[in-house]
Amino acid sequence: MNYIVVDLEWNQAMSSKSSVFNKLPIHLGGEIIEIGAVKLTEDMKPGEEFTVDVKPVYFRRMHYKVKKITGFDKERLSHGLSFPEAMEKFRAWCGDDVTFITWGCDDQRIMEQNIIIHDLDWDWIAGWINLQLIYNLQTGGDKNQKSLASAMEHFEIEQTRVAHDALGDAYNTALVGAHLDMESGLRMYDDAAEILASRMPNYKPPTESDGPDALRHDSFDGFLSKADAFTDERMHTIPCPVCGGETGALKWINQGDHRYMNIYSCPEHGSFLVRAKFRKNKDDDTWLANRLIYEADEEMQAFYKSKASQSRRRGRGHGRKRSSASK
Repeated sequence: MNYIVVDLEWNQAMSSKSSVFNKLPIHLGGEIIEIGAVKLTEDMKPGEEFTVDVKPVYFRRMHYKVKKITGFDKERLSHGLSFPEAMEKFRAWCGDDVTFITWGCDDQRIMEQNIIIHDLDWDWIAGWINLQLIYNLQTGGDKNQKSLASAMEHFEIEQTRVAHDALGDAYNTALVGAHLDMESGLRMYDDAAEILASRMPNYKPPTESDGPDALRHDSFDGFLSKADAFTDERMHTIPCPVCGGETGALKWINQGDHRYMNIYSCPEHGSFLVRAKFRKNKDDDTWLANRLIYEADEEMQAFYKSKASQSRRRGRGHGRKRSSASK
């Protein structure tokens, strides 16, 4: 098993409504402009290093925030490799049987999205470890995210590499990992999220519920807004959870407290109630969505209709209709 710490820098679209999204098969959260990685030795210490600049083809104009944070400019990116060339070089350097270690889960999402839009093989990037979870487990934290800088400060690690540089952040992440008991952390990793959730002040142990079990539970992150989320294919395109066929949807109804619901229907297997709950990531002001899908019985469908009717009456009362996804 090769453990490789990887960090990505990516550019963003100037607007969530940019016409470039019409050219893409998915809603691209960011286009990779730099890959940085550090191989870990057998004793889980930083070893061989890799870095490559990537020339963007979709988000070619540097977003001002990305430029300010990373220092990347158009001139530097013009000398980068194409994404397929960069990935071929990166894969050859990684070798076989790879597990990637990242700080957070955004790098995995962005890597997968970039591989999809370039129609490349991604079977080899199946293994991912979020080092934040192991760090929180072993330092008394809970499920709240911690910054890489705070972890370095905790272990009194001197900042010798440039921050917000892919190789620099990968190297610093590897240094944090070197201060952890990685053998224990990897062994407990599958249970980490549940353990950390139990440490939250408002944690309530799971109890038996008389309600129906969800057929599916999905989580998506990186949305610029809730409106952005509802235009994202991951959120609004939902195959039938029974047969995988196409479904038709009604309207998303705002239930308050960042909760929404909708009814999706399959011609063969009937209706399904879809619930979405949003939470804001305080670190970068993006939104995360948790989505649950249930088989919709008559009571659920009646509940949806009553809420939809209330929403229409509120819209008439204000003299105009508002989109439930725009709040």
